[in-house]
Amino acid sequence: MTSRLLQRSLGSPDYDGIRQALRNDTSTPVISARGLEVRVAVLPLFTHDGRQAVRVSSTQPLTHVLVGVDSASGTDVTLLVPEVDAPRTLTLECRDDAGVVGSAQVTVTPQRRWSVFVVHHSHLDIGYTDPQGTVLRHHLDYLDAAVRLAEETASWPDDAKFRWTVESSMPALKWLDARPAGQVESFAALARAGVIEVTALPFQLHTEACSTEELYRQLRFTAQLQDRYGFATRSAMHTDVPGAVVGLVDALNASGVRYLAAAHNWAGRSVPYLHGGDKLTRPFRWRAPSGNELLVWFTDTPHGMAYMEGNTVGLTDSYELADDLLPRYLSALATRGYPYGPGTFGWQGPDAPREPYELDVLHLRVQGAHADNAGPSIVPASIARRWNETWAWPRLRSAVNSDFFEHVEERYHDRLAVHEGDWTDWWADGLGSGARPLGYVRRAQSALRVAETLHTIAGTDATDEIDAAYDKVALFNEHTWGAANPWEDAEEAGDSGGLQWTRKSSGAYQAQDDASDLLHAATRRFAAALSSPAPESAGAEGAALAAFAVFNPGTRARTDVVRAFLPRDVVAVDVPIALVDARTGETVPHHEEYVDPDDWPTRPIGRHVHAVVPDVPGFGYARLDVVRGPGQAPEPVEPDLDGVIENEFYRVAYDVREGHISSIFDKSAGRELVNGDAAAGFGQYVYDRYATAPHFNHLSGHVGAHDRTLLGDRAVARNATIVRAVRTAAGEKLVVELHGKGVDWLRTTIELHRGVPRLDLTYQLAKQGTPAKEAVFLAFPFATGPATAWELTGGVGGPGVPRVPGSAEYMLPIRHWIAFEDPELTVAWATLEAPLVQLGTIHMPYAPFPPTLDQEDGTVYSWALNNIWDTNFPAQQQGETTFRYAVTSAAGVKGSRLGAAAASGLTEPFVGALITGGPGATETYASVDHPDVLITSIGRVDGEQVVRLQSLAAEPVTATVTVPGRDPVEVRLPACGVAVVGGKRA
Repeated sequence: MTSRLLQRSLGSPDYDGIRQALRNDTSTPVISARGLEVRVAVLPLFTHDGRQAVRVSSTQPLTHVLVGVDSASGTDVTLLVPEVDAPRTLTLECRDDAGVVGSAQVTVTPQRRWSVFVVHHSHLDIGYTDPQGTVLRHHLDYLDAAVRLAEETASWPDDAKFRWTVESSMPALKWLDARPAGQVESFAALARAGVIEVTALPFQLHTEACSTEELYRQLRFTAQLQDRYGFATRSAMHTDVPGAVVGLVDALNASGVRYLAAAHNWAGRSVPYLHGGDKLTRPFRWRAPSGNELLVWFTDTPHGMAYMEGNTVGLTDSYELADDLLPRYLSALATRGYPYGPGTFGWQGPDAPREPYELDVLHLRVQGAHADNAGPSIVPASIARRWNETWAWPRLRSAVNSDFFEHVEERYHDRLAVHEGDWTDWWADGLGSGARPLGYVRRAQSALRVAETLHTIAGTDATDEIDAAYDKVALFNEHTWGAANPWEDAEEAGDSGGLQWTRKSSGAYQAQDDASDLLHAATRRFAAALSSPAPESAGAEGAALAAFAVFNPGTRARTDVVRAFLPRDVVAVDVPIALVDARTGETVPHHEEYVDPDDWPTRPIGRHVHAVVPDVPGFGYARLDVVRGPGQAPEPVEPDLDGVIENEFYRVAYDVREGHISSIFDKSAGRELVNGDAAAGFGQYVYDRYATAPHFNHLSGHVGAHDRTLLGDRAVARNATIVRAVRTAAGEKLVVELHGKGVDWLRTTIELHRGVPRLDLTYQLAKQGTPAKEAVFLAFPFATGPATAWELTGGVGGPGVPRVPGSAEYMLPIRHWIAFEDPELTVAWATLEAPLVQLGTIHMPYAPFPPTLDQEDGTVYSWALNNIWDTNFPAQQQGETTFRYAVTSAAGVKGSRLGAAAASGLTEPFVGALITGGPGATETYASVDHPDVLITSIGRVDGEQVVRLQSLAAEPVTATVTVPGRDPVEVRLPACGVAVVGGKRA
């Protein structure tokens, strides 16, 4: 009684209600008399002797007669009629002991002969239902069972044999490393025979959190499986997450994968059908700007609870239930836009028109139980066996994932719709629920590229260590960010939220530590490779005391600040020094910060040296010699605290009363970059609280917001105080402290470096933890038109760039930069730690995501953090968290090029390697001549040095790569494509 009361009250999806809705929606009431009802459904069911089925149901047992054709008694019966190729009208009579209750005319219509590929898998949530280790051990047990079930059914009819698709390759790789040779060979033999399929993605990723190199590296296992075990990886599955980056198309293609089965769990958090998703046909061809394609099948919530589609129609339960529901489901697909109506799943249902499914072949996922992380079951295969013995059509095939795609590709490829661009993820807002560890991961992504490059230049092959660190980064980017109930702290099951987030976030911190370790080691190895024994003249007057090789890990030559450490045991701290550019003999002004052992007894003693080094070549270094100076470096100057700093390029003013930057004046362009009339100030802290309750599982999926009613409170930071203003030889800095809701304090650091055309902004938040629903935005209103381009993983987005219909529109998960172009000036904004942005306004975080402010085209709102989700993501976050941004501007520069330049200062800072001896004054290790092509790293493939490239151009380009000691290599890159020069994949 209590259970029924709760189910009926709370409106959560339950199978009974969903299934009854399907029965009602696929049958027609034809008789209503004597207090009973009779319903009829003409279904796509065909017997082996050429008859088709009419299902009749009644609220009381009756004898149901199709006059002159067939009859049966009961409440639910199947009547068979000769197959029709045109509508045929028959008379239905329903009788009880007293005679005919009623009669009706029933029209039997032609039906499709369906082929249904039943793809049995387990959705891998690394966590959610149990702590991560428990989940992964269970998935290894599932593979033991899959091998046994495959062997036990080897003699069954081919369509009914147990087949298993390993949705994510990680459990298979772990299993292959952990099982005896005999079991491994059995598995490999089944995989080679197509009975078991290992798909390409290691786990289910928030792909928009991945860097491009990370995404490619996570697919390296496909070649290993082929080489070691002799079976190919032909397809991928992307489950639960509603969207994927455009770069996934190219990454999968590079691994030989052409098929993708996606299953989108809307969970009430997305409304793709309001943004063209109703036009997204199944299957379709997904094309990247490069011209590469994936053949994509997707299912989603209104098609049957996403990846529970097959479970919903009984394929996990029993033959009888599947026999009842599956034909109805197929009939609904053929006649309705969505097989289930609005509201069936307990949240907002689709209310946009959609064309019925047009093909006669279906990919139907099924899991062994009605849950994530469910194990394999013999039931689906047993149902298929009995089904095919009973019915000629639909034909059920127990299949692996790629079986379906091969069937479709052979028969329908050329008639399938083609969709292009990014498939923007509706769940990306959840990334803001773990802002601090996500920031660590994004810093690690950048550091790893530099670390690999320096290791390679130094002659060290660190590929394995780099790959292992990328794997940790990717594991954090895996889509399970918390338990089913993340606010709980049990030791097992879905309430183990505390344990799960502890492990998840610690993985991010470990990944960042590993990346820092690798960069630290690479810098020393690079320095050692350049160093030589100190010359005899080392102590002579005017000789160098030491030197720094200032390495630029960006593609283009640039002037920027280097921060390097000069240990006390190399040059005594009381020895005055000067820095001399070995290329020109010119003295480079510098600033020193002494590490006092009384203040920092636990840190190396010496001085941090800050200097702006001009024109350091991309992927090359310039040598700075440390020589005895005429006197100690000048002390910092503390100018008047008037809130203004400047360099050769910009004058920046801070409004203490309002708590934001009031002006960024571009001196070269003679133009103000800040929109002073915007709703928010530049760099202003905006804190939103929502009038929704925490600690209710999937509450956000039940909440709709069509106006600002649920915006409970909005506040900005106040009580600004300039705590430091400093001018050094390297530039000027302003530090402001503010107070605001949601934080103990907020510190803003504004920096301009001498000779560098870029403004650097750092925000440090002492975040207070609260389960109350909240969001933090940092506003950047530019005096420009709308954004014209932004960086995506593996692509470049923009207002005119195609996106897959149904993509999220109210927010963007970007990589690092956004550009604004007009005929006079291009402005670029970049972010390091925070990927989520909203353009022009702040939206309510509940579907359908209405705006809360009037649109301002030039404003970027960085969505720094939130805790909107009430399941699967952490319920609250706290602690000191840092967000870094950069702004630059230039006349006549393409937006994507300036965007990459702005981001380079954040993601590719100069590296100062302490060296001895006198290597060349400068050297370039790799260069590319096309302005739209970036070098992302120098590494090794199969022991040979390679240069990795990425294009930002919207069209194919030809570029020449130059590496010292090698002939220049001309390479053709597709639009937004990648290439590897050198090595076996050149």
